[in-house]
Amino acid sequence: MLYSIAPASLLIINLILNYESLKKYGFREKGQINKKRVPVRYNFFILASNCYLIVDMTWGLLYEHHDIPVLFPFIYLLTVFYFMFMLLTMLTWTRYIVAFLDKDGRSSSFLLHGVWTMFLIGIICLILNHFSHFMFSYNDAHEYIGKTGRNILFLQIVFYITVSLYLLYVSHRSVGRQKVRYKAVALTSIVLGVFLILQIVYVFLPSYAIGLLIGICLVHSFVQLSEKKMNEIHDHIASAMAADYEAISCIEIESGEYLVFSKSQKYMSLNLPETGKDFFRDILDNIDKYVYSEDREYARTLYDRDTILKNLDGRHSFSFKYRLLINDEPRYFLFTMMLDSNSQFLIFYEKDIEDELKAEKINRENQMSTITFGQIAESLASNYDAIYYVDIESSAYVGYEVSNIYGQLEISQSGDDFFIDCMKNIPLVVHMQDCDQVTEFLNKDNLICALDNHKDYSLDYRITVNGKPRFTRMIVRRTSDGSHFIIGVEDVDAEIQREKQHLRALNTEKELARRDELTGVKNKKAYKELEASAQGNIDNGMDYLTFALVVCDANNLKQINDTLGHAAGDEYIKEAAHLLCNIFVHSPVFRIGGDEFAVFLRGNDYESRHELMATLQNQVLENKRTGTGVILASGMSEYQPKVDSFVSDIFERADKKMYEDKQRLKTEQKFIIA
Repeated sequence: MLYSIAPASLLIINLILNYESLKKYGFREKGQINKKRVPVRYNFFILASNCYLIVDMTWGLLYEHHDIPVLFPFIYLLTVFYFMFMLLTMLTWTRYIVAFLDKDGRSSSFLLHGVWTMFLIGIICLILNHFSHFMFSYNDAHEYIGKTGRNILFLQIVFYITVSLYLLYVSHRSVGRQKVRYKAVALTSIVLGVFLILQIVYVFLPSYAIGLLIGICLVHSFVQLSEKKMNEIHDHIASAMAADYEAISCIEIESGEYLVFSKSQKYMSLNLPETGKDFFRDILDNIDKYVYSEDREYARTLYDRDTILKNLDGRHSFSFKYRLLINDEPRYFLFTMMLDSNSQFLIFYEKDIEDELKAEKINRENQMSTITFGQIAESLASNYDAIYYVDIESSAYVGYEVSNIYGQLEISQSGDDFFIDCMKNIPLVVHMQDCDQVTEFLNKDNLICALDNHKDYSLDYRITVNGKPRFTRMIVRRTSDGSHFIIGVEDVDAEIQREKQHLRALNTEKELARRDELTGVKNKKAYKELEASAQGNIDNGMDYLTFALVVCDANNLKQINDTLGHAAGDEYIKEAAHLLCNIFVHSPVFRIGGDEFAVFLRGNDYESRHELMATLQNQVLENKRTGTGVILASGMSEYQPKVDSFVSDIFERADKKMYEDKQRLKTEQKFIIA
């Protein structure tokens, strides 16, 4: 019984330490990239270790009663499994090490071939032991007797030592956190070898089981927790990058599984799922709901898996744009597809460019139409850093640079083919993230097609000057006789920065217009906008979007204003808002009247709505009992798809419950006074 306590305790500790890893990564190794194959192989080692501990524990329990004949076949079979799972821990540990090192070559091949050879030899020995007891046997009293043949396990010890020496050699050539991880894995192999020696010497002590747990604790402390911390750092970096985009999605190409990361309220208002099993199917399903009607057919052509991979062939990324419906308003979004470095995942960026396009349109409308190159040189030359006069038929060109602020032009270069020269210069001058865009823009056929329907065609992009990016604008026009392109290039870095600053200021102004000045929570205007959005969801049949409304009213406000003054009343209202924000931390709080508030519950707050309401009402009762704090009457009502056609119906139910609560609070107050 005492023998079994140790492996049983170690089994429980092992499951506690590695529950998260077992649940998160499972045992599916096929099709995984190496980064995900490492934790899967480690899970196999944990599984083999758990099986060994279970067998060791069970053997100890049954061996206490080895004198009972009916138990002997089970004891013998458990002994066989004991040695088999001991070998299996060595096999799974070595396979984990090979994946952890992430190295192809003779060393990894030697480790894998060596461990498989050792494993097979051990299995063969266990089979032969059934006929000739050279590893272990039992006497007539069913007592365990270790034979000299079990010393074959010393080969396993030698293998552990060899693996440890190799890992120490690898750690010596490594630096930083990786060096510590390699040393921890090497030390684990040493521990397994040392405790295996103790197990051979002291047969009736669970030495190898203790060695397994010590090794697992080393890996957990110095490898898994370290990698978890690094993953958190990577997540913070991704979060910072996501600030420039409405959403970033990571899509596994083979399976279609995806994860969406977004901080944009605009994007989150669409209520799209954050994860899914098939990106290519889900996005086609969402096109009819969220894409502007005129752009739906175009959008459907873009999300075929083979089409995406074909567009990325030989390219780092490709982009496209169409309009999404945001609060029933069509807005242009720019979508960019990229491959990760291992070509296993697609990175999908979504950015709202509506404001930028409007700014570009205004700029184009303000530009003067031109007739001849001479007139352009006189009126507009001072606006450009360079102007190119390109023969459309032959592509021969002359380039001019502006020599001073009065627009005087000097010939700076000329050539036989403007477009070929551009393709050579783009990688040297243009910012690497904009090279594909500029290359596509400066295609002769593309320019001809664009200018058939427009007087000018422009592109904003970045060039690299002294290692720093600067925004530049290229504008293309055609001469009145259609024989030449006139291409102007100007530095618009200051203008773009001003536009960005203006947009930030504009967004701040819009946000302030939706804030209650006294409490800092959202105001009635913001509530009406959210109510309209929710009503739109109901009208469009999206009855799967669950939510609830909480209506609250601050009691005794008039009495406080009359007796203590309006300043005290204002503090009372702010305290009410503060209480609601502290309880409904994941939901927007609105002040919709002098002493009236509303809370829109969704997500986690919706799932915990009854607990949150109980917390609110208990706090109010405590405030009444102590005579401190705000007294809030409250009522809640959920959206019922089969009953509710209007958001106002839900509000009225919640409002009615609030008044019932208000009467109850007043009645209790009178009772207390009496």
